Amino acid sequence: MQAEMLRPALLLLLAAALTGSSKLCPHHCLCYDSSNLVDCRARGLTHVPRTMPHGTWLLDLGGNNLSELQSHSFSGLWSLRILVLSESGIQSLEPQAFSSLAFLEKLDLSHNELHRLPPDFSHSLASLRELHLDRNDLETLEFLSLEGLENLEKLDLSHNRIRIVEPGAFRGLSRLRHLFLQGNQLRVLREGTLAMLQSLEVLLLGQNNISKIDTEVFTSLHSLSLLGLEGNGLEHLKFKTFLNLHTPGTHLQLAGNPWDCDCDLHRVFSKILSVRHLHIDDYKNITCHQPWQLAGASLAWVDSQLCVAETATVLVITVTVLVTVIAAIVMAERNRKKNQGKTWSEAEGSDPQ
Repeated sequence: MQAEMLRPALLLLLAAALTGSSKLCPHHCLCYDSSNLVDCRARGLTHVPRTMPHGTWLLDLGGNNLSELQSHSFSGLWSLRILVLSESGIQSLEPQAFSSLAFLEKLDLSHNELHRLPPDFSHSLASLRELHLDRNDLETLEFLSLEGLENLEKLDLSHNRIRIVEPGAFRGLSRLRHLFLQGNQLRVLREGTLAMLQSLEVLLLGQNNISKIDTEVFTSLHSLSLLGLEGNGLEHLKFKTFLNLHTPGTHLQLAGNPWDCDCDLHRVFSKILSVRHLHIDDYKNITCHQPWQLAGASLAWVDSQLCVAETATVLVITVTVLVTVIAAIVMAERNRKKNQGKTWSEAEGSDPQ
């Protein structure tokens, strides 16, 4: 009888609890695991919901129409560890958009329309370990935008329109291990661009427009195990550029460049191949672009012939010059003797009888 009387009260309490939790969960979103995981993906949202469970540690807002992230968009979400904002049409970030996310560890802003990062972008993201900014419209990496990401280990900036990396743009990323910059519009790798990245293990720079690499640009990368430079505009290389990689072992990817195959290029690649800690993974796929006689030919196939032809040409020129010099000396000597003999004859003919 007592149990019968308690049952309505228990049902009432349960209903109240469910009602309370539903108020915390945003409209049209799904909340799981006591509201710790909030799924708001592809719900047609135009702004970040104001009501959110305070204990949320994973929030998926991808596939919406957010356009702009406003200041303090995520206020009160101190427990948030993973934030997904991919494919949400985000074009700009207001200052302090992430100001309350001091414990955030992963942020996905990929597949949006960002043209730039505000200077204070990283000021509240000191705990961030993984940042995805790939497939946006970024053109410049500014000096201050990333400096607060002191614990970042993975940074994906691939497939943007990045042409300029301001000096010191990566200076605060001392723990960075993976940096993806492939599919951008970089033309030159300048000395100091990659300074302070002592922990970097993977650097992907393929499919850019890189045609020049400063000799000292890789000097500080003591942990680099993979360097991707395939599909750029490289015609020549300096051996010292890669000799400055003081690592236990680095794998290089260099195919797909318009190599100008001459004896100097052959010497550079021969030296790189002879260095124990350097490994060219795609050497057999490296092909010549110039001269036109070798266009499309594998460097591995023609490299031994490049210097033979050049050596033969040098020998021919040397022999020709030597023969010319010797002939000139012989002719000069003959003329000297001839003139000397003529002088003696004239001297004898002038003696009195």
